[in-house]
Amino acid sequence: MTSSVVYNGDLRTTCTHLKSGNSFETDAPTDNNGKGERFSPTDLLATSLATCMITVMGIKARTMGFDLNDVKIDVLKIMKADPRRVGGIELTFHIPDVLKDIDEKTKTILKNTGNTCPVWFSIHPDIEVKVDWGVWN
Repeated sequence: MTSSVVYNGDLRTTCTHLKSGNSFETDAPTDNNGKGERFSPTDLLATSLATCMITVMGIKARTMGFDLNDVKIDVLKIMKADPRRVGGIELTFHIPDVLKDIDEKTKTILKNTGNTCPVWFSIHPDIEVKVDWGVWN
């Protein structure tokens, strides 16, 4: 097993990673009867894409002899109704100055790596994903 989820009441859960014991809580969003004080399940879906992309990109960068420390990705989740679901994910990369001037070949390799991460391939094709690579556009 990977994780355990316990419903705590009041539309909140505690999620525990079984191997490490690390945990976090979720909350329903304010537009769906919750308090919006923690990640919602759909927030996690959108955020998972960003974390997966930067993780595999970090692996690739490491094999190329450098790291991607301090790369930041802003995540925007767009909800749709009927049925209520995630309809879009927009990611905006913020590249630190030390990485702004890497060569085009390396940028292409890293972007292709991010765009082929396991979460990307797990997202339903009806979810529109937009990536703004910032200075790497």
